[in-house]
Amino acid sequence: MRVLSLLPQAVLLLSAAQSGWAVSSWSFTDASVNVAGKGAGVGGGFKEKLTPSKPLPSSSPVKLGAGDTLKVILTTQEGKSAKRAHQAFLLLQDPVTNLDISYPFSVKDSGKAKVDLTQKDLPAQLLRSSSPLSASIVIASFGASTGYNSLAFSLSIELDPNVALPAAEKPLRYGKLPEIHHVFRGDPKSPNIVISLFFVGAVLATVPALLGAWLYLGGNINHVSKALSDAPVSHALFVGSVIGIEGIFFLYYTSWNLFKTLPVLAAVGLVAFLSGSRALTEVQERRLAGLR
Repeated sequence: MRVLSLLPQAVLLLSAAQSGWAVSSWSFTDASVNVAGKGAGVGGGFKEKLTPSKPLPSSSPVKLGAGDTLKVILTTQEGKSAKRAHQAFLLLQDPVTNLDISYPFSVKDSGKAKVDLTQKDLPAQLLRSSSPLSASIVIASFGASTGYNSLAFSLSIELDPNVALPAAEKPLRYGKLPEIHHVFRGDPKSPNIVISLFFVGAVLATVPALLGAWLYLGGNINHVSKALSDAPVSHALFVGSVIGIEGIFFLYYTSWNLFKTLPVLAAVGLVAFLSGSRALTEVQERRLAGLR
């Protein structure tokens, strides 16, 4: 009976714990905003602590000069424990135009996060703002915990009157672009016919000299019939393939392209290799027999 009397209390405690888990949310602690100029020593410049959901008074905004650096430091926490958040941003927004930009915190595994920015990091649209910018801290991550998004302070931009504002970049607009007309390079052309005939004549002029040197070195035309009788197919295919290769080169020079030339040249070259090997074997046999 005593156990049954304690059961309602246990149920109430369990439901209270579950409701506590359900309202777990992201927040931050140990936060501060610091503005330091060039040459400021340790502890110099402006520094103020930040409290979740309690922004600094808008009547005294944080001032960022031309040579100052704004630094926001905090520790992200889920519920009551420090934890690294998946997303943590410092969101700057112009309250008049509603233009905004976010700067991500560099967050460590311990939850400590930091973001630094200067006037050079701000777009020209926000630099031209006539009123202080609202600076909000946004923290969220995976899971059922509620994200954090609340105003932290107001930021006033104090420009250098001697420095001109940068020009605003033209926004990128997606739309129809002008039609592109491709101009392809024309097919390669053969040289002038006069130049071609000159080199053809120069090559043909060496043929008599080649025949004379062959006869001078001991070429024996009488063995033509002997060679053709011993290996007629090999000699005929070899001579025919050599002539065919020259014809292929001529066609490539005049009308064929490389893709049409290479397969035919490979086939004829294979015939020349096989028939030439057999023809050279027949010549070697006559030489070993003392006929040359």
